[in-house]
Amino acid sequence: MGRNIEIKARATDFAGQRARAEKLAGAPPETISQEDTFFRSKRGRLRLRRSDGDRGELIYYERADAHGPSESRYMILPTREATTLRDALSKALGVSGVVRKRREVYHVAGTRVHLDTVEGLGDFIELEAVLGADESQEDGRARVRELVDALGISDEDLIDRAYIDLLLDRRTKGDDS
Repeated sequence: MGRNIEIKARATDFAGQRARAEKLAGAPPETISQEDTFFRSKRGRLRLRRSDGDRGELIYYERADAHGPSESRYMILPTREATTLRDALSKALGVSGVVRKRREVYHVAGTRVHLDTVEGLGDFIELEAVLGADESQEDGRARVRELVDALGISDEDLIDRAYIDLLLDRRTKGDDS
């Protein structure tokens, strides 16, 4: 399984944080639209990420809900038949929800910086420090902490839940705004 250390935070100064991310990366971002369909799963999370036509990735991951940098373990299976796979998994497992977002991806010192605009939720920043086989969790946490400081992310901005959880919370509370 792949491993990374990650955080998710509300973007409080999206334009400023974008400018800082681009300066740190030394290049403009790759911008993509993504649709993540989450399936009911007894363990971890299972989602199908669709982007660019019928291409996609089936992603299984395990991550504790935590405000600070936490380890995520994941498996990714690329597919060129995302629609058919989504339909089959929907019938077999059921869908818990769908997240749609526009993502700007920057690469900074082995860390993916995502600036996300999530439909129904707003603007966020995700940092994912991908760990090599010889790297410890602390190595990844150190990289993430550096970027948290450089991008002006405060402890109050950190969130401990996935976008799907935030969307489901809104639905449960009846907030469609």
